[in-house]
Amino acid sequence: MLKKHSQLFESLLFISDLLIIAFSWVASFYIRFYSGLPVEKGVPDFYLYCLLLIPIVVIWGFAFKGFGLYRPKRIGSHLSEVFDITKACVISALILISITFFFRHYEFSRLVFLFFVAINIISLSLARWTFREVLRYLRRKGHNIRFAVIIGTGEPAVAVVKSLERHPEVGIKLLGVVGTTEESVGTKVAGATVLDTYKNLRSLMINRRIDQIFIALTWDEHAKVVEVLSLIGDEAVDIKVIPDLFEFMTLRGGVEEFDGMPILNLQNSPLYGWNMILKRSADVLFASAALVVVSPLMLALSLLIKLTSPGPVLFRQERMGIGGDTFQILKFRSMRADAEDATGAVWASKDDPRRTRLGTLLRSTSLDELPQLFNVLRGDMSLVGPRPERPVFIREFRKNIPNYMLRHKMKAGITGWAQVNGWRGNTDLGKRIEHDLYYIENWSLVFDIKILFLTLWKGLVNRNAY
Repeated sequence: MLKKHSQLFESLLFISDLLIIAFSWVASFYIRFYSGLPVEKGVPDFYLYCLLLIPIVVIWGFAFKGFGLYRPKRIGSHLSEVFDITKACVISALILISITFFFRHYEFSRLVFLFFVAINIISLSLARWTFREVLRYLRRKGHNIRFAVIIGTGEPAVAVVKSLERHPEVGIKLLGVVGTTEESVGTKVAGATVLDTYKNLRSLMINRRIDQIFIALTWDEHAKVVEVLSLIGDEAVDIKVIPDLFEFMTLRGGVEEFDGMPILNLQNSPLYGWNMILKRSADVLFASAALVVVSPLMLALSLLIKLTSPGPVLFRQERMGIGGDTFQILKFRSMRADAEDATGAVWASKDDPRRTRLGTLLRSTSLDELPQLFNVLRGDMSLVGPRPERPVFIREFRKNIPNYMLRHKMKAGITGWAQVNGWRGNTDLGKRIEHDLYYIENWSLVFDIKILFLTLWKGLVNRNAY
């Protein structure tokens, strides 16, 4: 029955998606040619645009299937589904545009394609959100419920119990917990009763209506997984394994699939695929625009540096970036040219005597960082990310600060989450690492824009910048 319900929902989603896609295409045509926008060559034949609906439906249908947009999503976020819809629509649109090149005797409007992609993403996302929310409302009311048990009594089982309690909208009703020892029967795990031991799992499945089994054994109990699976046998239940490795997940850990094999990531970088393209595109766009705006100021500062102290205008220094690779960071020189000849590599201090008169102003206002816009264009740095440090300091930091090197999973930035929160210069390194890792864990393009805004608003002048 549950399988039939799942197939019914999948069919309804598929049909509604095709109807929305067709509506979006027709709406895009009418917006382009009948909304008052200038039309140079007259209104084209609507029939020819209707013919494109055939490849559109086929391409979008395969793309949506390929991106798993019809899999059951009792446990999942709206945002991830919107992201999958966006990727599927963009890729489908590129394929469609490629196909239209074969229609050399006829030119389709590019604005129609642009409107189509935008309307498609928005309308499909809204429709999916509405569909999911209706389902969640029904599940809260006790409809479309699945019944589950959890195998295990340790911390992984406690985490699953609490998660299911926090999210009744997923429609999974917990019947109880299955223990690994006789002594555990009748006890409580985060409020859930231990019904029996896993040895009696088969009879438990026969006597109770169980649709899902969560295997949440502790690390030292994982040898029992094979035995549990053999006891379940060919029973028509969904089986989900919660590995006891979360304590080792340090940065964007998660599960992915490779050639049908599930892979558990203990730590990962957020910048792959579309994320990397988005961040790099934003860096190039904003850095280019910023250079155009500040180039007169940079020219003036270059002249002032040359006139007020001997030595080069730009200061180059080795810093460590993404993956532990090093690069030459660029700054306006704010100290004497021989600043480290006698001392070697040392941190800048308040009222540092090595600073030039102009350098004091440059460092306190962060204007010495402006040449790093060229580092961004070269790809050494990003506009936003953890601030890069010198390798000579990093060798000491990583000995004393846990997870220090994880900050190099992201490209170094001119500004960052730590800096806009006041953790810059000679401040608490632990706090800076905490903020850097939070940024990497929660990275998004919107988060980058927020940090850039905060940098302009309050981050240029800081009492710790010296």
